[in-house]
Amino acid sequence: MKRSTFLHGALAAAASFALAPAAHAQAVKLTLGHGAAPGNPRHEAAVKFAEVLKAKTSGRIEVQVAPSAQLGDDAAMVTALRTGALDISANSQGAVANAVPEYGAFGMPFLFTNSAAAFKLLDGPLGKELADKSSEKGMILLGTWDNGIRHMTNNKRPITRVEDMKGLKMRVPPDATLVDIMKSLGAESQQVKFAELYVALQQGVVDGQENPLVNFHASKLYEVQKHLALTSHQFQMTPLLMSKRSWDRLPEADRKAVQEAAAEATALQRRLSQEADDKMLADLKAKGVQVTTPDKAAFEKATAEVDDKWTAGPNGAYVKKVIAAARGK
Repeated sequence: MKRSTFLHGALAAAASFALAPAAHAQAVKLTLGHGAAPGNPRHEAAVKFAEVLKAKTSGRIEVQVAPSAQLGDDAAMVTALRTGALDISANSQGAVANAVPEYGAFGMPFLFTNSAAAFKLLDGPLGKELADKSSEKGMILLGTWDNGIRHMTNNKRPITRVEDMKGLKMRVPPDATLVDIMKSLGAESQQVKFAELYVALQQGVVDGQENPLVNFHASKLYEVQKHLALTSHQFQMTPLLMSKRSWDRLPEADRKAVQEAAAEATALQRRLSQEADDKMLADLKAKGVQVTTPDKAAFEKATAEVDDKWTAGPNGAYVKKVIAAARGK
């Protein structure tokens, strides 16, 4: 089936379901789109969400999971969520931040040393603020998944110093914080859709990219990248979001089932992501990827200007709160 045909059919189905007040027992079909490959914890959790929700509703609510950007890139799916053309998505923090800028606060450079520290904040009042802001923009935040601590790879040279970044053409997702990080390090950022990244690296359109290890591994980018630098330059979440239009059509009992399924899927995704990181590094080394550990203090110093820019911006008050909470200030 052609992607365009699948997209048209899936989005049409997602947009068409409607529940009358008395139709509590009516069957419901939902579509969940994301950009990760099968085998990635994001996909495994999406499948888990579908299974749990189906079980909790005795088979009445079915969720079709569309991985690997079958429904378009992250930005397209965020737009579809807000219009009600797509029911649910689990996609990049940066794409969501284009609609809800407060998400960008969690992408400040070197803010979190591990994902658990970020989730401590996201599961509290700061996460509740994000949920409220998301609802105002037509999206219901069901959970925050782990898109990992991010590292850099390239095909030109090992990265051990900030100077090694100069002139590298680095692919970044549609995330303004990452564009700023690359600029502060002297690299040139280029946006390439994740689904097209393997070929872009293979053909030398870009020299390198940055991602958590699990994404790097699941998409087999190690086949076209020689050098991995454990920079740990950024944490990113994957917001699990539901279109408010789809949410508003559900009766209260079904909303409760959606939230419970989301909670189970969130716990699974976070656990799988952490377990994957622990295993991936050894496997990547075995596959011949050359691994370096850069001078993080120098990288932190070089990227300090990114914090300054964002705290002085329109959402600076929220950014300051996240930075203060993360760094214990």
